[in-house]
Amino acid sequence: MSVTVLVGSQWGDEGKGKIVDILSKHYDIVTRYQGGANAGHTVSINNKQFILHLIPSGILREKVICVIGNGVVIDPTALIEEINLLEKNDIKVDGRLYISHNAHLIMPYHKLLDSINESGENKIGTTGRGIGPCYIDKYARKGIKIVDLLNRKLLEEKIRENLKEKNNLLKKVYGHEELDVDEIIKQYVEFDKLIDKYIKDVPAYLNGAISEGKSILLEGAQGALLDVDHGTYPYVTSSSPTSGGACTGTGIPPTKIDSVYGIVKAYTTRVGYGPFPTELLNDDGELLRKIGAEYGATTGRPRRCGWFDAFLVGYSAMINGIDSVAVTKLDVLSKFDEVKVCIGYELDGRSLKSFPTDVERLSKVKPVYETLPGWKKEISGCLSYSDLPKETKDYLKFISETSGIELKIISVGPNRNQTFFVN
Repeated sequence: MSVTVLVGSQWGDEGKGKIVDILSKHYDIVTRYQGGANAGHTVSINNKQFILHLIPSGILREKVICVIGNGVVIDPTALIEEINLLEKNDIKVDGRLYISHNAHLIMPYHKLLDSINESGENKIGTTGRGIGPCYIDKYARKGIKIVDLLNRKLLEEKIRENLKEKNNLLKKVYGHEELDVDEIIKQYVEFDKLIDKYIKDVPAYLNGAISEGKSILLEGAQGALLDVDHGTYPYVTSSSPTSGGACTGTGIPPTKIDSVYGIVKAYTTRVGYGPFPTELLNDDGELLRKIGAEYGATTGRPRRCGWFDAFLVGYSAMINGIDSVAVTKLDVLSKFDEVKVCIGYELDGRSLKSFPTDVERLSKVKPVYETLPGWKKEISGCLSYSDLPKETKDYLKFISETSGIELKIISVGPNRNQTFFVN
């Protein structure tokens, strides 16, 4: 029996999709536990790229069962498009995908309100996919869940009641035309017909699988520093990408979790607004973005780029209980004569003892760097740790020691075969 949580350990976009794909061949079930279609997990197989937004990356492994947990908010349009895309590529979904009956549904008014809010002055930098407004309704006890689709009368009542409030807001506050309630009801009734075969009591299924000795990999979206409680609030996502969210998002109790895998890039990136101590607003930052193709898989937005932040990763390792780490995009650093690692922060001339999540202080810190020699050699063809140049090994050892993490997987390119385990 093995239940492993996999978390992004920076600000997201660490390459979780690829690592889930690599690890999933060792697991029976892969389960997504939070977020929505705002996440884009990219996997390259034989130079063919798959970008998955809702369905776990394990779907690309023929014998793996994939589950979408109750902590995920589901956009019907995005889900159906993803299922169709996989089937078009001869990847079987029927009998291999289950969706929690308690997952909440993203409604058209959620996406509209998200877009309106992001066009105002107080931007957070969201993807505009309706994720935040959906979670707001969930915690305001006004949400519509998958299970509500089974009761047509109740579904209509809930949608009509919600639209009274939303249409009033749209019309009187934003000067926007009202949404058609009957059209929305019709749309979601049709959606129910398409996904009915995938619906499952996920907590019962997963805990039953654990009792049977099945292995489960729990896949998070975004990154720990975007966690609504432990991230750089308010520039965060609306759910809990940290390892604790794996329990609430699936119904698996913490006593069943055996290990936590953290994913880090060999450097740091961030999308959207919010403080970023090691951000490089110079040629080095542009080079990282260019070589690393740092553009959002969901939105195409350019990512902000900076040096590896060991102080940040150490904080992430602490709050997640990370015991193993995968380092991705190590090959991107091969063009640099020297590479820097942030080993701490200074604020008002004093060294900080702990990572400050409040944006007021974090935006004022001065990163303290250690400079290491680059390797200036192409490493994308390396097949093992022993193949890496000495300078690359020194860099990996340094970030491991300064972050307090144990490296287990190294990725030197986008494809499956450009990944190896550290013995």
